[in-house]
Amino acid sequence: MPSKDARNLLQIAVPTAVAGVITVAVSAAVAGGKGALGAGVGTLLAIVFMGVGLYVLQWTAKTLPQLFQAMGLMLYMAQLLLLFIFVAVFKGTSLFNPRAFAAGIVVATVVWMAAQARAHMKAKIFYVDPDSEKSEKPSKTGPSS
Repeated sequence: MPSKDARNLLQIAVPTAVAGVITVAVSAAVAGGKGALGAGVGTLLAIVFMGVGLYVLQWTAKTLPQLFQAMGLMLYMAQLLLLFIFVAVFKGTSLFNPRAFAAGIVVATVVWMAAQARAHMKAKIFYVDPDSEKSEKPSKTGPSS
């Protein structure tokens, strides 16, 4: 992973993890150990889904830029479908508190999206590739004598 991508991921994942820790602490205070476990699982699930999605989108942007928008839409639909499947499988579980689980997912997802928007706004993205101007040399036109 190039350093720019790693720095971008770090700027997004760290605030999300911090928000997840706070959510786990609040859930532990409100709902006990099962609440903490639920919030932790929800936070971890959101970070994994969003992290894999960011990686896939970065890969798509570099290798198949013409498919970037379609891949983004398909990826978000796949993430939503996988989340629904996960929630359906663990619907009646007594392993963790479902409300804390939902809070973990929602908080982590909102913080991830806000941090991603902030990282994108602060990124210095060139509109024109400065290297392309250096590599192009003016060609001589007209008759050569």
